[in-house]
This record gives sequence, structure tokens and C-alpha cells, in this order.
Amino acid sequence: MAEKPSESIPVDKEDDWGYDLYPERRGETPRPKWWQMALFGAGQTNTERTTCERNVYYCFQNSPLVKLMYSALKASGCEIDLRRHIACELCDIKVSGGYDPRFNQIVVCQNVARSKGMVQGILVHEMIHMFDACRHELNFKDLNHLACTEIRAANLTHCSFMSAMTQGDASFFRIQKQHAECVKNKALGSVMAVRPDVTKEEALAVIDKVFLKCYNDLEPIGRRVRRNSPDMMRAYNEKGNYGYD
Repeated sequence: MAEKPSESIPVDKEDDWGYDLYPERRGETPRPKWWQMALFGAGQTNTERTTCERNVYYCFQNSPLVKLMYSALKASGCEIDLRRHIACELCDIKVSGGYDPRFNQIVVCQNVARSKGMVQGILVHEMIHMFDACRHELNFKDLNHLACTEIRAANLTHCSFMSAMTQGDASFFRIQKQHAECVKNKALGSVMAVRPDVTKEEALAVIDKVFLKCYNDLEPIGRRVRRNSPDMMRAYNEKGNYGYD
């Protein structure tokens, strides 16, 4: 798995990209609350990390979407080395994972992501950010870029009719609009999480500005993946159409 940065880098206000949510990135070790230990067995750091790393390895071996993203990154000249680019760490419980552009690493929150399915979702989401950083020179300091990559990640992997219904973004009378609204809401939450200096109004404005272009960009998966459908395997089988071996 990933080698941790040898020394923590100070993060000033202008560069506050959500590092407070990933304390190990700053050389700190968060202490779990008593209820987290009671309900989830939190605090068993070595066991959590081992389980997390096994789940990551399993996903790289068995998940069609993770394997597709691996192929797309490799074809783009940014091949992933699990020991270098994936890190299982303790995080704030508000997040389950993240992409650290400074070290080009994906963080999987071992104290939150406890199942293979959840780890798969985190990996694919963050690998889309990694792909955008590799292929399109993504600049996380640019709100337009940040909003766009969050729109793409939510669009390609997260939003389905049932998930949108659950979070209140859809009704049976508004099926046509529910997916786009789900994507906007998820992108808004992600932008606000990593950019606490940005107001909700500012985040919404930039999301609306770039939405259409970024929502229609389906690379490298090629389709919006629906829950409980063959879409993952279809996307994986079609990867050759994009030149991803």
C-alpha cells in the first residue's frame, strides 16, 4: 500500500483543500469517540488498516470499474502503484475517502469504509479525480476545475433514481430531472467539504456555470452506471473502444 509522506506539509488558508478531514496527512492520529469504539470497533488501527488494504487489493482484482479506471490511467501515462498511490488512513468520520493532489494519492478512510462495496465506490470516485489530474491537468485551486471533477465523479458512479429518492432529490413525478439534481447536490457537498473558505452560494454558482459541459463528459467510463444493472460489466467490456487495454 501507499508509502506515507515522509513529513507533513503545512497547509495555509489559501491551500486548505480539506486536510483537516485527513489528520494523518498532518502527522496527527485521531482518537475515536467511545460510541465509535462500542458500535464499530474503532480504535483497532492495525486491524482496520489490514482489512482496508485487503479490500483495496480485492477491488483491484475483481471490480470491473476499478479495473477499467486502472486501464484508463495506465493508458494516459499515469499507472497506479498500490504501494505508492493508495493509502488506508484514519480520517474524520465526515468523509470516507479523498484524493490528495499534492502527493497524487487516494486516501481510503479505514475507520469509515469497512466493506468491499464501499471501498470500490471510493476508489472509482477518487480515480476519476486522479484521471482528470493526469489527463486534463486538473488544478484543484481553480473552483471551476474542482466543481467539474466533482460533477464528473458523482455523475459517473453515484447517482441513480433510488439513491436520489433516498436523499430527497427526486420523486416519481420528476424522474427526468432527478439524476442531474442528485449530481449537483453531491458535487456541492464535495466542494464544500474540501473548500471551507467557499460559501454555498459561490459553490452553487460555479457548479451551475460548468455543469452542462462536465455532466456530458463521460470519459473514461463511457456511461452513467446505474445501481443493480449490468452497466459496470458493459463499461468494462467497452473499454477497448477508448483505447484502454
